[in-house]
Amino acid sequence: MAAPNGQYFIQDAIKQTAPHHESFKALWETKWKKPAEMGVYPFMFGTAKDFEPVVEEMVKKDMREPYDWDEYAQTFFPQAEKLVGIAAEAERNGEKEKASEYYLRASAVYRISRFPAPRSEKQRYAWTKGKEAALKGFSLREHPVKEVMVPHKHGIEGEGGEIPIYHLLPAGASKESPVPLVFIIAGLDGYRTELAVWMEGWRQKGVGTVVVEIPGTGDSPAKIDDPTSPDRLWSSMLDWIDMQEGIDNRKVCVWAFSTGGFYAIRLAHTHPDRLAGVVALGGGCHHMFDRAWLDEVNHLEYPFDLADTLAYKYGYGLDVEKFKQEGSDKFSLLKDGTLDKPRCARLLLVNGTLDEIFPIDDYYLAVQHGAPKEVRFVPGIKHMGEPESFAVILKWIYELFGIKANPVDQMKMLRFSPKY
Repeated sequence: MAAPNGQYFIQDAIKQTAPHHESFKALWETKWKKPAEMGVYPFMFGTAKDFEPVVEEMVKKDMREPYDWDEYAQTFFPQAEKLVGIAAEAERNGEKEKASEYYLRASAVYRISRFPAPRSEKQRYAWTKGKEAALKGFSLREHPVKEVMVPHKHGIEGEGGEIPIYHLLPAGASKESPVPLVFIIAGLDGYRTELAVWMEGWRQKGVGTVVVEIPGTGDSPAKIDDPTSPDRLWSSMLDWIDMQEGIDNRKVCVWAFSTGGFYAIRLAHTHPDRLAGVVALGGGCHHMFDRAWLDEVNHLEYPFDLADTLAYKYGYGLDVEKFKQEGSDKFSLLKDGTLDKPRCARLLLVNGTLDEIFPIDDYYLAVQHGAPKEVRFVPGIKHMGEPESFAVILKWIYELFGIKANPVDQMKMLRFSPKY
């Protein structure tokens, strides 16, 4: 820990239980209703009214932790299927804009049904159907996001041969006029289908984007229990980027969200010469694996069972106890020497000081080791320090790429307002 007396900076709050853990009704009323009304994380491309019948059914069933994840997921399906039906009819009638909106709204419902991770059969089904709806919605846009299967040429036995990504380039990007690229690394529960919310805004700034998932999430082919698998994953991704004539590989900036920030910090140290900059927003590197931390996080800021979800993501399945015992020795970037490497890409660490998902202590630790880093803390805000952190990061990337723009204009595009 970085605070005095061997404590976490949020030590005074670590034993408190957030009200949203009482029931799904409490989760909706105290934490999720407002972002759903705004159409922001985790409700990207969604509307609160689309979730009203789901919430009503959840309340009627008095659903609460620990959830039966199949029963939980199933509750969302009728509404998601209804929205897909509206989208399909609009598509048949040639109403592309309406169809796109409804497919994306359906994808939002499927997303929350597989949230925070597809750990059951029906949640995995929800992930499959959500991908289908999202890609249909994006394909019908004026500037369609494309899914690309990147060859995982550095993969080893036991890893998949392709890396599914979302990709979007501005019109005019070419060998003669290559564009900068923001390489978006997703998090624990937000995958390419969600982080795509940033892609159109970057296109309008003349910047290309890719969105890729981290090991143990989405469709990442990397071995989830191998601490070195992300190194191979990023080598394959960067090799593919180097081959794209429309991308200026001297201007590639990684922006990683939440758990993705853990991978961004490692990437900045393992591939320092291949990146113009790296942003780790709300990530961790060492204390995130402390048993003392993991013993408390299931009742803090995260909407569900964070320690269990992380155990699943890091390859421990349902064995949360084993993850708590072994996770630090296996994955800590301090213990494996990553933080003490003498060279590091230009690295910006951003988070809220009151983060209850990954302790701000990890960023204090990171700046005390290895090469110098840039840091911006958002005081008094919890995980990721949003929305203030977004303006900080956008300005930083704009400067990196020589873009003159107002971050507020791009941030406004994150909110979803249904037209239909």
